[in-house]
Amino acid sequence: MDAKIKVYGKAQNRTALGILHAYLRLNPKAGLAELRAAFPNSLCPDAGVKQLFLPVAEAETFNANISLYFTKPDEVLTLSDGTDIAFAQVWSKTSLENLIERAKGYGIEVAEVSKTGTFEKGGYRLEYINGYAPAAKKESKSSLWWLWILIALLILGALWFFLGKTKAPEPQIIEKEVIKEVIVEKEVIVRDTVYVQQIEEIENAFNAAQFEQGKADLNDDAKLALHDLARVMKQNPELRLTIEGHTSIEGDATSNQVLSEKRAQAAVDFLVQREGIEIDRLKAIGRGSSMPKDSVNLEANRRTEFLIEG
Repeated sequence: MDAKIKVYGKAQNRTALGILHAYLRLNPKAGLAELRAAFPNSLCPDAGVKQLFLPVAEAETFNANISLYFTKPDEVLTLSDGTDIAFAQVWSKTSLENLIERAKGYGIEVAEVSKTGTFEKGGYRLEYINGYAPAAKKESKSSLWWLWILIALLILGALWFFLGKTKAPEPQIIEKEVIKEVIVEKEVIVRDTVYVQQIEEIENAFNAAQFEQGKADLNDDAKLALHDLARVMKQNPELRLTIEGHTSIEGDATSNQVLSEKRAQAAVDFLVQREGIEIDRLKAIGRGSSMPKDSVNLEANRRTEFLIEG
């Protein structure tokens, strides 16, 4: 279907949050059951939670142990019945791609997913396109208080005048406050997940170090990146990772498979043997050349991914 809302996101989990807020703009009467049907838990296997959506009270109880839900007032999803719903905030690159593809079927297009700089918070911006505009909100009865005050003053003035007890009051000009709703979404600043952003940056540093072609030996830069990863894992003892090795599509597929397994295992061995990370918190998987991400830039396929386990 033609897109009605574009989402511009800064950081992966903020982009995911923006998609859900866009969905509620398009479906203002949606309830919790409809949200769960539209965006099932299977979209994000690395969320670390069983349900992507929870009532805020339940989510805050869960966050007391580990913060995995958006629960701040400017983050929650408010349903038509006034219920506030919390949304899972851990989104890997693969899971976000699943969410983006799902959102297309609801008229939501993700135009940008940019990264945040050091100490910079993420957010999102919504843009209405192709002639779409959200339904105007009904004016609240309480916003007409000024009119009732004006009527009351006019009645009192008339009574005083006709009873002759005082001089009719001078005409009063009562300025009413006019509130205009501008259909421009401000950027919503939301909370960062404790470690997701850090792991993404460490993964980029590790891949920038690169392996020598055809080898699985860690160089100094790769070891430094793994040292930073170990520090994050020690600070978050509940964190478990799958380390996936990928090669380019060049060469023999069987050799590529073996090489990717050795590279992933080399990273795991360093974390366990040199950094003291428990072996049951890590898993090494080789994907060989079976999952290329770029058919033109072959270097982009030579990568190692740090995936957070649920």
